[in-house]
Amino acid sequence: MAWLITKYALTAAVIVLVSEAAKRSDKLGGLLGALPLVTIMALIWLHVGQQSQEKIANHAWYTFWYVLPTLPMFLVFPFLLGRIGFWPTLAVCVVLTMVLFGGFALLVRRFGIELL
Repeated sequence: MAWLITKYALTAAVIVLVSEAAKRSDKLGGLLGALPLVTIMALIWLHVGQQSQEKIANHAWYTFWYVLPTLPMFLVFPFLLGRIGFWPTLAVCVVLTMVLFGGFALLVRRFGIELL
């Protein structure tokens, strides 16, 4: 149980670090946010949890494919934010990402990559 609490605390600390850095510097916050910190931590937790190399490799493989359809959100969000406000912009970006992900999953299926 102590290990699980430690994992949660370290993971939360990374998120707080990124958000606090973003308060002080847009560029530093963006840089830290762009780093695959969550993925790196997940890979570490899988390794420490003695998951197989195949399981860890699959996590990295699927993360790559799942990231691609999320990228347009980072262009749409700043464009819409000043026009329609935070919550509507966030909602539009979530829906956009889901639609793009669905279409992307159908596209890559043609190449033998099953995301759904």
